[in-house]
Amino acid sequence: MRPTGTVEGLPGPEPVSGGPGRRGLGLVFLVAVVTALLAGGLGGTLGYVFAQRGGVGGGGHPILGAGGGASPAPAAQRPPDSLGGAVKKVLPSVVTVRVGTSSGTSLGSGFIVSGDGYVVTNDHVIEGLKGTATVIFSDASNAAAQLVGTDQESDIAVLKLDRTGLTPVQFGDSDQLVVGDPVLAFGAPLALSNTVTYGIISALDRAIEADEPGGPTRYYAAIQTDAAVNHGNSGGPLVDSAGRVIGVNSVIKSIGSDADTAGNIGLAFAIPINQARRVAQDIVDTGHARRTVIGAQLSASYQNPNGGVEITSVSAGGPAANAGLKAGDVVTKLQGVPLEQSGELIALVRKFAPGASVRVDYQRDGAARTAQVTLTSDSK
Repeated sequence: MRPTGTVEGLPGPEPVSGGPGRRGLGLVFLVAVVTALLAGGLGGTLGYVFAQRGGVGGGGHPILGAGGGASPAPAAQRPPDSLGGAVKKVLPSVVTVRVGTSSGTSLGSGFIVSGDGYVVTNDHVIEGLKGTATVIFSDASNAAAQLVGTDQESDIAVLKLDRTGLTPVQFGDSDQLVVGDPVLAFGAPLALSNTVTYGIISALDRAIEADEPGGPTRYYAAIQTDAAVNHGNSGGPLVDSAGRVIGVNSVIKSIGSDADTAGNIGLAFAIPINQARRVAQDIVDTGHARRTVIGAQLSASYQNPNGGVEITSVSAGGPAANAGLKAGDVVTKLQGVPLEQSGELIALVRKFAPGASVRVDYQRDGAARTAQVTLTSDSK
């Protein structure tokens, strides 16, 4: 994924779905080998120490651990509102998504959103899907999944399993988040299923505009987090401390030179669940998603030290025209969020549902003005 508008000196956001299956397994094998070597070295060292000292509890030496030879204490009882409780609640609803394509096998994540088998993931996870996908549950069982539909620009896809009695996630409200809130990221990074990482919300409304050669341009106002997210996490849920899904893990920023070498550096981005849920519901109901629009064409070349996005034309009878905006106006803020590039305005507009009323701050002939714009959906 090579988005436009990348951070200077760094490559753009990378999708975090896994690459071809053979390579993914190689990475897992490498991790397994390193882990085994470390465990073996540690075991050998401890074995040598204990042998030199006559073994554990042998030869009159004290038995290690508080309480001597007493039975182990019972396992801790973690309340439902603890992080451990949140993981226990969410994990049965998280799945690994394996997709066969013309170039091999790719791997990502997803989550169950209904008891009768609907699953949400990223569009780029199932891109190039041939036939059916395979969904692997947290207990290692699996099922075939049919593609219901996708919205490429929102990077959301919906799959359907021929299963009932599943445990769906509980949705949170992404509009109620604040920077600093704790979050958990679920998924299968580097094919390591049932992985959970912890972090905080680092920023909100981080505009993501990402494209691929010959592919779609994707827009969303992302939730930024420092929770560790890597290839294979794409499509997995980002949840709050109560175990409610507040985002869909999608892309990362990395200092890697390309998608193959990109990895976690604490800059991960998730699609807000209010947007993802609305898009997914549209796909389930109609097979396609509505895209929220403001009814204006924007300049991609306008530059101003003070920021802003220039309108080049408005659609007759559209939201912008009805609110009194016209060509030449420079939009400086949408719902209080400052704007510098056209993609930021598109991403922020997509965050809202069609019919939402938003405040637009703009300049006309150097004078500051405001307008209340009622957004609508496009005809795609």
